[in-house]
Amino acid sequence: MPLSNNKLSFILPFINFFLLACTSQLNASAGIPPVTEQAKALLAWKASFDGRSQSVVSSWTGSSPCNNWTGIICSKGGNVIRISLTSYGLRGNLHDLNFSYLPTLMKIDLFNNSIYGTIPPEIGRLKYLMYLEMAKNSLSGQIPDSIGDLQNLRVIQLYENHLSGQIPPTLGNLTMLDSLFLHLNSLSGSIPSELGKLKNLAYLRLSSNNLTGTLPLEFNNLTRLVNFRMSDNFLTGHLPDNICSGGLLEKFTVPSNRFTGPVPRSLKNCTSLSRLRLDGNQLTGDISEAFGVYPHLNYVDLSHNKLYGKVSSNWGLCKNLTSLRISDNNMSGQIPPELGKATLLVELDLSLNHLDGGIPNSLANLTSLLELLLHDNRLSGDIPSDIVVKLPTLANLNLGNNNLSGLIPESLGMCRYLLNLNLSKNNIGGRIPSAIGNLQSLQYLDLSWNLLTGEVPKVLGGLKSLETLNISHNMLNGSIKSTFELMQSLISLDISYNQLEGPIPNTKAFREAPVAALKNNKGLCGNIIALDKCPGIQSDDRKQQQHRKLFILILLSLLAVPVLLYISALIVYYLSRRAWNIKAKQTIEDSNMFTIWSYDSKIVYEEIVRATDNFNVENCIGTGGSGTVYKAHLPSGQDWAIKRLHAPEDEVLPDLKGFTNEIRTLTSIKHRNIVKLYGFCSKPQQCFLIYEFLERGSLANILSKEKNAANFDWSQRLNVIKDVASALSYMHHDCKPSIIHRDLSSKNILLDSDCVAHISDFGTAKFLKPNSSNWTSFAGTYGYSAPELAYTMNVDEKCDVYSFGVLAMEVIMGQHPGDLVSSLSTSTSSTLQSSVHEILIKDVVDQRLPAPKNHLAEEMACVMKIALACLHLIPQCRPTSRQVSLQLSKRRQLLKTSFHKITLGQLLDPRCFHSLH
Repeated sequence: MPLSNNKLSFILPFINFFLLACTSQLNASAGIPPVTEQAKALLAWKASFDGRSQSVVSSWTGSSPCNNWTGIICSKGGNVIRISLTSYGLRGNLHDLNFSYLPTLMKIDLFNNSIYGTIPPEIGRLKYLMYLEMAKNSLSGQIPDSIGDLQNLRVIQLYENHLSGQIPPTLGNLTMLDSLFLHLNSLSGSIPSELGKLKNLAYLRLSSNNLTGTLPLEFNNLTRLVNFRMSDNFLTGHLPDNICSGGLLEKFTVPSNRFTGPVPRSLKNCTSLSRLRLDGNQLTGDISEAFGVYPHLNYVDLSHNKLYGKVSSNWGLCKNLTSLRISDNNMSGQIPPELGKATLLVELDLSLNHLDGGIPNSLANLTSLLELLLHDNRLSGDIPSDIVVKLPTLANLNLGNNNLSGLIPESLGMCRYLLNLNLSKNNIGGRIPSAIGNLQSLQYLDLSWNLLTGEVPKVLGGLKSLETLNISHNMLNGSIKSTFELMQSLISLDISYNQLEGPIPNTKAFREAPVAALKNNKGLCGNIIALDKCPGIQSDDRKQQQHRKLFILILLSLLAVPVLLYISALIVYYLSRRAWNIKAKQTIEDSNMFTIWSYDSKIVYEEIVRATDNFNVENCIGTGGSGTVYKAHLPSGQDWAIKRLHAPEDEVLPDLKGFTNEIRTLTSIKHRNIVKLYGFCSKPQQCFLIYEFLERGSLANILSKEKNAANFDWSQRLNVIKDVASALSYMHHDCKPSIIHRDLSSKNILLDSDCVAHISDFGTAKFLKPNSSNWTSFAGTYGYSAPELAYTMNVDEKCDVYSFGVLAMEVIMGQHPGDLVSSLSTSTSSTLQSSVHEILIKDVVDQRLPAPKNHLAEEMACVMKIALACLHLIPQCRPTSRQVSLQLSKRRQLLKTSFHKITLGQLLDPRCFHSLH
């Protein structure tokens, strides 16, 4: 079968390569320099590198670059055909590389280094060059016009540099070009129409530059396009109508420009589409019939335009759709019930339009939905109870500023992962359902400007995560003091324009509330300037104290008998407990009063007592809730860490639960990143555990001290995070039964002299019982514990994964990420432009160290993305520790953006962990 012209054009360069590689006599006739001259050119380039870079290419010696030189590949004829030095950390420029002596080069791959300076015009002499890959460097200046002389070029990757000036029109001469990646630079001016001649172009990315003007009409000729990205520029005019005329287009993303006019007509039948972003432009037109059915489409964003018409029912037939956003347009009509067929939807945002009618019950079929934003429309009718019953993972529900009526559904209390709930500015009546008290994860609640009546249910006071509350402009009545007295997390509130009365709670949120947040109520009172003092309050509180004393006297009289009985029972319990402890002590003493494996116990016991000076405070190296840690330097020269448990004054052994639990755990597991237990002692008042001594101490101590933190470099920090992940993966997936640590924090991570991390303190560890619930009392450290432990004591591996996420962020930031974590959990993908999401990660990392560069910067972004996934509010959406460990062990690029330009918002993903793969 004869070859088509298109196929022949793809094969010709490889024929050239074959001829070049196999014909040694070609050198003389083609004027190719001898191999010794090629070596000299490369050695001259090497000489211009900085010291570290020269050591990377130390194999470049002698007169033959084909003799195992790092990154140099030659043809059989002995000519250099490829320079491949990806991610070697090279620092140098290209002007010291004489391209005239390397005319046979077919590929230059300097991806992810520190090459600086301009691209020399002499590069145009490389007539056989097929691949030019110099992305993620520090190149500056303009792209030389001579690049258009490289007729065999297939791939140009110059993205993520500091290139400026215009895109050279000579690029239009590269008719073989398949991929042109120039994004994340500072290119300016208009896009040359000559690019429309690139008939074989499949991948075109010019995003994040300073490009202006309109897209060339000639782009309609690019029929082989697969990926077209032009986001974050200043482009104007219409989008090319025939952009998908070839039927191959998969990704069409042009957000954050100034495009006008209609949606391209060819998109309607573009069934190859997988991602479509037109948001942040000024597009117009009726889009009721502009879109078809796309079997591969997973993401659509048409927000922030001037589009009108009805929401197409075709979106519901896109079976792989996970995100549909058409907010801030002029859409009208009803929400099509067919949207309920797109069962993989995670985000649905139709806010800020003119939609009317009711909320269709079919949305209850979207069981994967995390975010439902329908606010600022004209929707009416009741809130369908099925929606909240069947959407258990919903995290953000905003139905505010509509015409909704009826009652707040009791079933709303089933959305236990809800973070944000906004039903404000509607016509909702009746009482606030007590079921809202079940929303223990809720951080933002706005029920303002409705017709709500009755008292504020006391269960609202149990919302311990609530930070913002607005119930203003309703008809609520009664007292609120007892309801909100325990809400210590509350930061912002507004209870104005109701009929509330009585004293306000004595909490920070109420004391610091503005006057406007409390005004126009029936009779609120309290000790703040905005309110009257509550009647009957005496300045010296004598009357109140007298009443209190009288009440206590009466109460004691009434309870005298029960109290005596209780004291008697307590004495019996104490004596039995003492007997149990003595029995437990005797049991341990009978079996292993002092056990240390591979040593003479009696001798070592005496040496430990002497080495610690009978546990003198001067030998103390740390104190925790359960005991004090001492360093013991033995005559043998070995150092041990001795954790002595706190003993009560009555000489009875400390509670043995944590003691025996740690022994049981550490004797059943063995891993390089878990602290080693050498033995234990259970003598009276000498109850202690013996561990290996780890020289650098706790991670918390290192991060808290300026000098230690400054010497704790990025490579060491990343390795510590990987060490902890490896240990957790072993505990959760390789131990039978699985072991949950339950108190993973920086104080329980110890480092040895080589900065290898070891998890310690297994006193609260738990062996998971398979096929049963694992309920337990709370254990852990505030700030590291998973949020679900606020409302359930059923622990599993995902609790440790959350703690790991906090720990990883702490290592990266140099301090506990508390405020940042809480801010991120309250910010949703609908507010990606919020100040939190716009924070650059370069400003988040520990400022005591120089910013990470090259592969370390790339790895840092990867670790932060994984850490944020571990902090997902919904446990099922967190990765497993094995997934985390595997992801951290991979060397791959997650983001194609300069580390200095990446924001926290870019690392966040509201969906589950599969998005990281």
